[in-house]
Amino acid sequence: MDKKEIKSLTEALLFVWGDPLSIKDICSVLNINKKYATTILNEMIEEFNITGRGLQIIQTNNSYQICTRPEHYPWISKLCTPKTNKGLTNTALETLSIIAYKQPITKAEIEAIRGVRCDRAIRYLIDKNLVMEVGKLDKPGRPRIFGTTEDFLRYFGIKNISELPNLNILDNESDEEAHEL
Repeated sequence: MDKKEIKSLTEALLFVWGDPLSIKDICSVLNINKKYATTILNEMIEEFNITGRGLQIIQTNNSYQICTRPEHYPWISKLCTPKTNKGLTNTALETLSIIAYKQPITKAEIEAIRGVRCDRAIRYLIDKNLVMEVGKLDKPGRPRIFGTTEDFLRYFGIKNISELPNLNILDNESDEEAHEL
């Protein structure tokens, strides 16, 4: 297969799959190696961006997905009936940020940081598929360990956890803001 055909097939696979498709699955279906598939996908991402198409290819960890551009939301929303989507509460957002920055982390560790119980917030985040159980500690009671999901990355528009803002930068900015007031 030539490069043009591989790009065409890759676009078709991403479109039909809908959800993020792993690089491993793309390589398996197209019978190409990971390095070549990554090169092709990076070229496609750039081509989609340069040509200003209504769709974009996004990457989260080792998966790729075709989706609409966020700047087109006002027009797309006129066509689609939006689901009632409640945003995250402050409690859920605090709990989620602790999990994101400290993962893997137990419920007891989260509660120690927040100073209050967080059963409900964790359950809510699991239901929203932003957080998942990633294992259990080999300690008495076998406490569950939590971490973030691929949906978390997509929800916040980042490729991987390393793209989260540095907490030290956030602390410095809030200190500067406090001095300005």
